Amino acid sequence: MADDFDVVVIGAGPGGYVAAIRAAQLGLRTACVEKRDRLGGTCLNVGCIPSKALLHASEYYEEAKHGDLAKFGITFGSVDLDLGAMLAEKDKAVRELTDGVAFLFKKNKVEWIKGEGAFVDAHTLKVGERTVTAKNYVIATGSEVALIPGIEPDGEVLVTSTEALNLPKVPGHLVVIGGGYIGLELGSVWRRLGARVTVVEFMDRVVPALDGEVGAAFAKLMQKQGIVLKTATKVIEARREGDGAVVVVEPANGGEREEIAADVVLLSIGRKPNTAGLNIEATGLKLDERGRVPIGDDFATPVAGIWAIGDVVTGPMLAHKAEDEGIAVAENIAGLSGLVNHAVIPSVVYTHPEVGAVGKTEEELKAANVDYKVGKFPFSANSRAKANRDTDGFVKVLADAATDRVLGVHIIGSEAGTMIAEAALAMEFGASSEDIAYTCHAHPTHTEALKEAAMAVQGKPIHM
Repeated sequence: MADDFDVVVIGAGPGGYVAAIRAAQLGLRTACVEKRDRLGGTCLNVGCIPSKALLHASEYYEEAKHGDLAKFGITFGSVDLDLGAMLAEKDKAVRELTDGVAFLFKKNKVEWIKGEGAFVDAHTLKVGERTVTAKNYVIATGSEVALIPGIEPDGEVLVTSTEALNLPKVPGHLVVIGGGYIGLELGSVWRRLGARVTVVEFMDRVVPALDGEVGAAFAKLMQKQGIVLKTATKVIEARREGDGAVVVVEPANGGEREEIAADVVLLSIGRKPNTAGLNIEATGLKLDERGRVPIGDDFATPVAGIWAIGDVVTGPMLAHKAEDEGIAVAENIAGLSGLVNHAVIPSVVYTHPEVGAVGKTEEELKAANVDYKVGKFPFSANSRAKANRDTDGFVKVLADAATDRVLGVHIIGSEAGTMIAEAALAMEFGASSEDIAYTCHAHPTHTEALKEAAMAVQGKPIHM
């Protein structure tokens, strides 16, 4: 009997739905299995998109509420928060985007098989009462919230990032367990809306993966904004007490315990691959020690006809990384050459200011004994940032001392998330810092700071 499909993608997050659309574009009979009521996975439904909507809205509120616009001659009378309206606008943006993915499925003739998929064997998938066969399966089931043993969320006071997007009121005190980008982004949302925010992080600094110098500057700016950072601190317990909670902490290296009273506790220590219920062992695949699906450079697993991408495989758990892998795996299945350069995957922390990074940090270069040069340029000397009265942060370019090839770029500033794309493109083409320095940048723009930082690698910035 012929297979039902050429490709069945399991999971309709950024990696899965992109893989399905690309496979269909390449002429393959394609279906996508998704158990949510809406396509788009965690990112579109309860992750990247709704959190950015709230970040954007909360920035507007803070500027209006605290008179930040008065210096531009813009003043207000009473400024009130309608939290329900803000959350509704966030939900509207989510609906528009998830509906957009559903439209793209119809346009490209991708069949959406609604339900939770479980392997029967390496060739067969069971989705509810339906049995599906395919020549190729792409596992793109994403990730789920990682929890601290002994601390279970209740969805009301002890919450995960999902519930933190829909709190019914602004908490008096929000305690965030975990100083990664998710916790800091959501913490900054509720801080702007009026909450006191305390972040508890086991490591000695928040967002530990950041370049050390950038991370130190970032922490200072978060503290300046009123977020309390308790680093090198271990969480012993988090329990409900009445309408609130108590978080018990102690120094990471041991010491006197402290109790922190909270109205809401956000559990945000990271995410883990989501393969529960997939019955993956029926295929003959064995997960690695971190629960990830093993793959080769082409995203093929050791079992013929089964592929995997995104958060369930090695690498950073980022939507754009999954999207690129989705395109590549579809092209590989179709007999083309799909590639992803994992050395050039940008990352962004969407606080204010933002942090954007691509390539190696100084710490990584030192550990690898690479001889490198550093060029830096502050936004306080950038004309557009100065005109906007938003001058926090700087751009840092790391280049090979011998070849001048750009090895890493790190930006902290209000436009970092957009600016990092230029750095990623330059690195993808193997650019030198001189290439960036001698490329004409429009004036006045924030991107001139990247040009000047590149010039600073050779010790010749103009405006500093």
